[in-house]
Amino acid sequence: MYLVLKHFHVTCVALSGAGFLLRGIWSLSGSPLLRARLTRVLPHIVDSCLLASAIGLAWMAGQAPFVHGWLTAKVLGLLAYIGLGMVALKPTRPRGVRMLAFAAALAAFAYIVSVALTKNPLGWLAALGVAG
Repeated sequence: MYLVLKHFHVTCVALSGAGFLLRGIWSLSGSPLLRARLTRVLPHIVDSCLLASAIGLAWMAGQAPFVHGWLTAKVLGLLAYIGLGMVALKPTRPRGVRMLAFAAALAAFAYIVSVALTKNPLGWLAALGVAG
């Protein structure tokens, strides 16, 4: 069951990241597709499944944020990603601010993935031997 949930979680990560990338591009280009019903509803469904599977995996593995450093780093990275993503997709923000927030949100997403893959709060830096 753990492997099934893990594969579901990874699929949700890919769908969530690809969806954010697409919505960010549409936001910056002023595409009307950003206002489509599916574009507004689907990310919430995918992200809810992503969160539920993350909680399930943590519970099954007996791991918790603020106990395991790498999981704490993922949660903090997620909060940064959510905040930056909100700024990036907010149409009333200046385009330059949205572009910067979009790039930073993508970097936060990459950091979260790197922490998940390495199980180290330093992410790919630790894997490359650059830090720590």
